[in-house]
Amino acid sequence: MALRKLVRRARSRSHYAWFLAVREWPLLVVALGVLLGAVVALPVVAGAALSLIVLVLGVVVLTRDLRGLRGRWSGFEFSQDGAPFPHTEIAVPATYPAAFYSHLAGRGTALLSDEIDHAVRERRFGVRIAEESYRPAAELRATAPHLPQLHSATRPLLDRPVVGLRSDPLPGSGDAEVRVHRARSFDFQCSNELCGMRIADRETGEEFDPRRRLLTDSAGRLRSLDAGELADVVGVSTLAFTTEGLLVVVGDGDPSGGGPLEPRDLATSDGTPRQTLHDVLRTGMERRLRESTGLSSGSVAGTELTGFARWMERGAKPEFFGITRLSASSNSIRGADLSFFEVDLATLRRELRTGADLLEAPSLPGQLRETGSLRLLLAVRAAALR
Repeated sequence: MALRKLVRRARSRSHYAWFLAVREWPLLVVALGVLLGAVVALPVVAGAALSLIVLVLGVVVLTRDLRGLRGRWSGFEFSQDGAPFPHTEIAVPATYPAAFYSHLAGRGTALLSDEIDHAVRERRFGVRIAEESYRPAAELRATAPHLPQLHSATRPLLDRPVVGLRSDPLPGSGDAEVRVHRARSFDFQCSNELCGMRIADRETGEEFDPRRRLLTDSAGRLRSLDAGELADVVGVSTLAFTTEGLLVVVGDGDPSGGGPLEPRDLATSDGTPRQTLHDVLRTGMERRLRESTGLSSGSVAGTELTGFARWMERGAKPEFFGITRLSASSNSIRGADLSFFEVDLATLRRELRTGADLLEAPSLPGQLRETGSLRLLLAVRAAALR
């Protein structure tokens, strides 16, 4: 276990170094020029003066660039912002029908729309993949050296490939198309996750509010995904039910399968692009389910989509939810990190439709009410109202 943590930490540091190097390559070129100038100037007598001049100029430019690199955002203090998203102050996107914010105390805030949930379940969306991968704007990339989560010694992050959403799955008639792009998890940290940070000027104390600066338009409304400038990495979560109808929960209160969509979910095993959003999302959900629970593909009987949300505290990132039916009983898949719950979705549906809040619905199991994550609770809500 200790060796595994050491290897993961080393990989995380190498990913972080590469992430910075790719984005600061002009600085590296200057540094290489200085090094070559030094190599030429030291052993050669003829032309030493010229080489020395080049070396001095290179050092000056390198010093200036290093100061510039350090100066970008270094005058600000970065810390985690534990305050809830200001959902009472920011209007929902005008294009989202009957949308509303749902704030679950201690868990987070989500933007929901029952009409969009219906469209996700019933409408056939094609998928178009952007030719170019997502790259955060220079202003956002400059925050990388100052983000504590990118160089954490206790929870090292790896720069994994992920998929972002660039258009909204809205209701309508006929077929439609959503646009996606390839991204990296560090890009996500420098864009969406920046909205969970408190950024204050060290000298004046003035705060930079990333939630308002990055997420709202000129009218003060939350930006739709097609107008956004962030990575907007797609989250996929599914609720797995055993043959006895028991809900499988991972850890203290996470969905049976949950995590980011990845480029490998966009194509079949032979490299053929998947044509519909349904196929892409189901593939991602079932992959995450197997990774989280250790289930084999033969234990999965099928997955249906149930809903959509945007997770406000994480830069309004898109989240899709589903239900997976298993062909295995709870006795055959029990694990140290798995729990099983009886959830009466039909009763919960009646309670929600008569106006009960999710956390106050009598049929919601008490442990899920107390420890369930935002993704788990939103997935349960979507499953009940489908």
